[in-house]
Amino acid sequence: MTTTLPVSSATGTAGPRCGALTHYDTELRAVLADAADAPAGTDIGGFAPAWELPAPGDDLDRFFAPSGISAHTLHEADDASRRISLLNLMHNPRTRTTKTFASLVIVARAVAHIRRTGEPVMILTPSSANKATALRDAVLRAHETGMADPRQLRIVSVVPSGSTAKLWHSDLAGDEASRTANPIAVLCTDRPGDVKQLARAAVEQEAQSLYADRGVRLWHSLDLRNYMVADAVRALFERDFLPGGERTHAHSVSSAFGLLGHFHGQQWHTGRRWPDLGSQYFLVQHLGTPDMVASLYHGRFDHRPSWVSREGLFHQDVDPHFPQVAHDPDEQLDATFYTHTPATSAQMNEIIGRQGGGGVVVSLMECLERYPHIRHMLEPHGVHLPADPRDLREWSLVMALTGVLNGIDRGLITTREVLVHGSGSYGTGDFRTADPRHLRPIASLDDLRRVVRAAAA
Repeated sequence: MTTTLPVSSATGTAGPRCGALTHYDTELRAVLADAADAPAGTDIGGFAPAWELPAPGDDLDRFFAPSGISAHTLHEADDASRRISLLNLMHNPRTRTTKTFASLVIVARAVAHIRRTGEPVMILTPSSANKATALRDAVLRAHETGMADPRQLRIVSVVPSGSTAKLWHSDLAGDEASRTANPIAVLCTDRPGDVKQLARAAVEQEAQSLYADRGVRLWHSLDLRNYMVADAVRALFERDFLPGGERTHAHSVSSAFGLLGHFHGQQWHTGRRWPDLGSQYFLVQHLGTPDMVASLYHGRFDHRPSWVSREGLFHQDVDPHFPQVAHDPDEQLDATFYTHTPATSAQMNEIIGRQGGGGVVVSLMECLERYPHIRHMLEPHGVHLPADPRDLREWSLVMALTGVLNGIDRGLITTREVLVHGSGSYGTGDFRTADPRHLRPIASLDDLRRVVRAAAA
């Protein structure tokens, strides 16, 4: 039995819609400075720009303009016993995901390095789609706003073949020269995580020679700190625009970078390791990669419930943290959520163990059951889901809201306030897919090394 919550008639919106990174410029620079002394979020070595931004100015304001945040009440019970709100992090129309925030900060750091040293920078990023789209958009914005010349700033993206339908077209693919300098390499693989190992190996083998031969700095940007510092502005926004008190923060996660960034922001602005601001964290995952929820409740990544097959569907009612019904116990609801055994799981478990929260895994069938109601909830607040769910390409927001509604039904969420971090939502009508002719198929490390060398030429 599922609950259908009445949609709130309130249309109240909190906070700035545009330029949150500019709004918090002073504090963001301080958070960046602190990150320089923090342990690296991964063991990736090699070149990285200093933890600094370009000088404030109109060009930086224009560059940061897509970093909008707003908050909306989606539902409030008549007796005020429950409020579900949306933290909209999807205001950039050229990405419609929260990856915009970290991407703008990453590229701004690259620009600061270029301006200070004159050295060109080439970013290399593995991605399941959204990170590549957002970083490519940030690089293009740097070109468009005059922050950096196309000869000074380039990007190589490496994505698995199963994610190509989610890649957005960019004007970086406008001509052959730009496509060569800013390529998307596509690895044909049934293990999407392979792109991470391949990108790391390419940096290890090519970074020194590219700098020696061409003076180009190759930057592997997959350091957790790159995302934590940008996502810290979520906590600053909450501090300034939302009422205090106990609140559950719900998020569709692969590695939970966004929630860790929010927690880091609270740590920073309170100056305490444990901020004690009443924030609980609720992880929402899908059956393809449920590792963080499995680890949280069962202490191991490979836990799965026992399923019973009945009339073509799979059922279970023993574990409330997993779907009660699914088409396939191993279904891939969204290719974006592709990380197995994330290194961040232990840290997230500790935070939830100390501050409260939980998690749930959702199935496609559960999302489809909730879809009409979720669409109705979001419509008054400018977030439009396609009428036909088959046209949805980014499921993050629908997953999160499905998880929250299931969590409420099952007694997994007990706080009165629930804030859903809207990290991504777009359908086929929102974007033009990358032209397959402009993608660079690769099958090996040597193939990727050739793509990287051509991009630097």
